[in-house]
Amino acid sequence: MKNFIVPTILGLFLIGYPLHIENPVLRAAEGGVPLAEAAGSASALKTYTVWVTAYSSTPEETDDTPFITASNSMVRDGIIALNFLPFGTKVRIPKLFGNRVFTVEDRMHYRKSGFADIWMPSKEAAIAFGISRAEIVVVN
Repeated sequence: MKNFIVPTILGLFLIGYPLHIENPVLRAAEGGVPLAEAAGSASALKTYTVWVTAYSSTPEETDDTPFITASNSMVRDGIIALNFLPFGTKVRIPKLFGNRVFTVEDRMHYRKSGFADIWMPSKEAAIAFGISRAEIVVVN
């Protein structure tokens, strides 16, 4: 029993956040109510509040095919990695990018359920972008 408990507790520290916190984005992705509908929004657009980060096509940030997305397309400007929306979904992030539209064509590690990852052309640009909490709006 000790051997099981120690790695589990260590795993919580390694990933940086406890697993038991309710994640409204994951809840919505699993068939729950999206945040906009839960708040009683009159808008028909679905919105999700997530952590937004950036990534580039470097082997340490991706798998062994850094220039091919999970949907089997080539990386390019305007690609977003999301785990809770289907490939091809168009989204906006008004707080960070105004009316610019991104297309879901990539995925992240399964533990990144409350995150969105924007593709950047360089590792330096991805690092400079950092991390922000923002609302994603589904436009299709």
